[in-house]
Amino acid sequence: MIPLSTRMRPDNLEDFVGQEHFMYKGSLLYNAIKNKTFDSAIFFGPSGTGKTTLARIIAKEMDSSFTEINASTTGTKELKELLESAKMRFYGLESRTTYVYIDEFHRWNKLQQDSLLKALEEGVIKFIGSTTENPYFSINNAILSRVRNIYEFKRLDNGNIKKMLLRALNDTEKGFGNLHIQYDEEALDILANLAGGDGRVSLDTLGFIVDNLDLTETMTKEMVAEAMQRKIGFYDKGDDRYNLLSALQKSVRGSDPDAAIHYFARLVDGGADIQMLGRRLMVMASEDIGMAYPSAISIVTSCVQAALMVGYPEASINLAQAVILLASAPKSNAAFMAYQKAKEDLRSRKIDDVPDHLKDSHYKGAKEMGLGRDYKYPHAYGGYVQQQYLPDNLYQEKVKYYEPTANGSEGSFKKFLESLEEKYGRNH
Repeated sequence: MIPLSTRMRPDNLEDFVGQEHFMYKGSLLYNAIKNKTFDSAIFFGPSGTGKTTLARIIAKEMDSSFTEINASTTGTKELKELLESAKMRFYGLESRTTYVYIDEFHRWNKLQQDSLLKALEEGVIKFIGSTTENPYFSINNAILSRVRNIYEFKRLDNGNIKKMLLRALNDTEKGFGNLHIQYDEEALDILANLAGGDGRVSLDTLGFIVDNLDLTETMTKEMVAEAMQRKIGFYDKGDDRYNLLSALQKSVRGSDPDAAIHYFARLVDGGADIQMLGRRLMVMASEDIGMAYPSAISIVTSCVQAALMVGYPEASINLAQAVILLASAPKSNAAFMAYQKAKEDLRSRKIDDVPDHLKDSHYKGAKEMGLGRDYKYPHAYGGYVQQQYLPDNLYQEKVKYYEPTANGSEGSFKKFLESLEEKYGRNH
């Protein structure tokens, strides 16, 4: 049986869901597809976010030959055959460019990736590569320089996923519209949330539930929990999830590791996903620990990445380490407050221009305009030299945003900055 996620793939741009940061009616990408001026591109982002779907829609809209391969199962021999066919089509009677969609493109080695270069330069193929890896690290520079755009696909939000679920339930051709499935609204909300931004997971879970549902029954949140093998404890209590997250952060901020791990355990037991917890922990590392222990953000990020790699149940061990570290570390919100104060100034008052000696002078005519003149390069003076950095009015008012504490590592930064202030005066 064909999975529901495959059956429900949209056939046109109007039905494509998500990625509104670059795909919307009137966007440059939308217009390029509609105007048939779309060139080559790289799509990167998590699974289930629409990379393959959009590639197929593009090929259909461009009215061109389309070949789809997966880099994990296609070798050099098959690639050469594909390029030869594309070359014959381009230089033959058809005179048509072939669109080649390569899924998991990062799995190819440098030689395989570079084999596309000549075909790309000649226009024999247009290339769409998709990858879950950062292309700037996983794809050769030679390829990147020949691809017009790189689009980052983000995890779908709950609203987009619920829209996809409702479409599947109501579609009479490809979905379950003819079955008239009864469902609790809360069940769809929970399914959208537990899918973790993955449209494929949400649709295939819905398909599994409906395929095994007595059509006289109503789809409930308990069925969703069973299908996904996840507990949904805090969903029974409305906003309890947010209360627990709040209690977790406030316990960390209050340096109470026992309370922090208690609320963390309740969140995990209630069905909190790794991303929800990971995002909050990474925010805490900068907002509440900050400069008092600058390494906290690196350690917590590593714990979250490890948790994502191993998955539950072992992921809870990685996240628990991050919770204990944050709660036990010295605290400072000085960096967060410095940003808040600077942001408030930008919103509430007029700020003078960047001082001329700090402006970019690396272009012809800059020095004639006085830009960059008299700038003192600190490293030429042993690491520090007195000069103005703030805009004129802020400098004259001796504005200060960052107020370091004496907590943890921040104490040493505080001493350093105070020594400069003592020697050179406020704002140096």
